[in-house]
This record gives sequence, structure tokens and C-alpha cells, in this order.
Amino acid sequence: MSGLAALVTDALRSVRDPELRNDLVTLEIVKGVEERGGAVTVVLETTTPACPLKGVFEAGVKEAAGKVPGVKSVAVRFLAGRAASRTGTLRVPNAVRLGSIRNVIAVASGKGGVGKSTVAANLALALRDEGAKVALMDADIYGPSQPLMFGVKGRSPEVTADNRIRPLEAHGIGLLSIGLLVEEGRSVVWRGPMIHKALEQFFTDCLWGDPDYLVVDLPPGTGDAQLSLSQLVPMTGAVMVTTPQEVSLIDVRKGVDMFRRTRVPILGVVENMSTFVCPCCRTETAIFDRGGGERAAVEWGVPFLGGVPIDPSVRAAGDAGVPVVASHPESPAAEAFRRIARAVACRVSVEVLTGTAPEPEPAAPPRGGFEV
Repeated sequence: MSGLAALVTDALRSVRDPELRNDLVTLEIVKGVEERGGAVTVVLETTTPACPLKGVFEAGVKEAAGKVPGVKSVAVRFLAGRAASRTGTLRVPNAVRLGSIRNVIAVASGKGGVGKSTVAANLALALRDEGAKVALMDADIYGPSQPLMFGVKGRSPEVTADNRIRPLEAHGIGLLSIGLLVEEGRSVVWRGPMIHKALEQFFTDCLWGDPDYLVVDLPPGTGDAQLSLSQLVPMTGAVMVTTPQEVSLIDVRKGVDMFRRTRVPILGVVENMSTFVCPCCRTETAIFDRGGGERAAVEWGVPFLGGVPIDPSVRAAGDAGVPVVASHPESPAAEAFRRIARAVACRVSVEVLTGTAPEPEPAAPPRGGFEV
């Protein structure tokens, strides 16, 4: 490294990541400084392909490096890096091996009908659009909807010679759902142990590849699927989906409590169906109240990841098998999902680099009777 490059590197210690609250050199985001005749190129690698702070980093680097005597010009080059991995740092008793899956993100709600599956589908697509490798597991055993939303209803995944399942590919996302493995229209009548075994096989017997993010669409509530997932795999965190009204927030609070009791970090809250703008008169109406998700995030001490407006195209796109991020990428709803995806990616980076990863509390032995 030349003397001028060393001076620039030292100057970059003044540029800080506002989320991680440390400088880019210490965080090893600065991967190199190239200098030729006073022309400097700073090479950066973020902790996630969907990093929302690239513009902040670039501006800070150019300002800091430009003040170094002898520097005539500054350019910034970003490497196409992989997302930092959380799953390799967490300890979960008897956890299944996740191979090359770097982060497991649960999308959950305490209540049905809040658009959780819509958020999961579009979050996965928005993370893909930011340059990440993404897969989607539909863990809603009783009511799988992702095959319809991704346009693969009626198709079956390939089973290899060694009885491994290869996820279907749709819109650049690897997808597996119980809805692809049972006869269409047939109900799944399973007790808790069967759900646990099915989810275990979704991880151990599926060829997921090496995704940066495996998004898991959970069923509503705080039952067998949620508990099984927290026991089976080291989850990076959970995204809680709600609508603004209190009747939804009541149940989401229970979901937040469940994840905290099982030591799963809450990445933040998404408020779906925030407001509706009339396409004729442009009047904005808060059909399901206003700001409930943001107030709840403050109450729970977690980030508010963003709101998604009510838009008929979101429903139509899901029914047509091409979620709105893919079918109407310029729509306000799609842009809202992209902002949420960047916020989620940022929170994942924070969890990876600063999370303490405590182990879950051991389950208390049953004592009989009704207990809460």
C-alpha cells in the first residue's frame, strides 16, 4: 500500500456506519484503497447485498478521502458480496444443519388476515431485486398460499434419486410449500409432532442451495409451527406483520412475546394495509385506523420497518401468480416493499455483527392443568 493510500485508509476511520455505530475500517467494510497519481479508488463490501446505506457510505468516503493532501479525485467501488451469516453463530439445542443457508427470516403475525403471506412473498422478491440470493419456505401447513401467489399451483417439486426435494424456481426464488406436496383441495389434518417432522424435513431433505436469506412464511398464531421452527433452526430474526387497528395489534403482541421467550430477535414491525388512496379523487382514507404499527413498534422497543398501502393491484397480482414487486415494480406498494426489504437487510446486518445470541430457555416440564 502506497503512503497516500495508507493516509486515505486512516482518514476513512472517520466515516461511520450509523446503524452499527463504528467506522468502516474497523467493520472491515473497506476492502482496499487503490491509488495512482493522486486518483484514489476505495473498494467497499457491505454486510448485505440489500444495504440501504450505500449512498451514505459513498458520500462519507468521498468527503473524508478528498480532504487528504495529495488526493486529486475519489471513486468508490462496491463489491457484490454475500450477506453476513447469522445461522452459523447461534446455538439452538438439537438444531438441524442448515448447510449454506446464511440467514433464516421468519415472517409472522399473531392474527390471520393481515396479509402476512403477501408481505413474505414480496419481501423475498424485493430482497432478490437488491442483489441477494433468496429462497422462500411456506410453513403455513394448514393454509399454504405461496404456490398460488408464485404461479406454481398444481406443479410438483423434483425428487432426486436420494429422496431429496429440489425447490421449484419461480421469479428467481426457490420455493417449497406443503401445498406442492399434497393433492389440491385436500386438507392437512396433522397433530403437533407431524408438523414438527414436516418442518424438519423441509430443512434437512430440501436442496436449498446457498441463499443469503431463507424467508419463512409462518401460519398465524403462536402454535406448533412457530415453536417447532424456533427449536429446529437458529433464526436470524422475525418480521412481525400487523394492520393498524387494535384488534390486530392485540394478537401480534402475543407473537412478539412468544419470539422473545424463545430468544428469537424481532427485526421489526411491518404495518400492512396502512391507508387507501382513492384512484378517482385521490382522497386518503385510513380504513383500518392509522399508525398502529408504528406506535406498537415504539411500545415494544423494536424498529418500525415501514407501511404498505392498500392497493387493489397487490391482491390482483397475488391471485395472478406474479406478486406486485414483480408485476408492478413502479407502484407505491412495490416501492414500499423495497424500502421494507432494505430495512430488513440492515437489521439483519446489525443482528449478525452485534447480536449476543442467547440460548432459548429450556421448556418447563408439563405439570397438568391449565397454565399460562
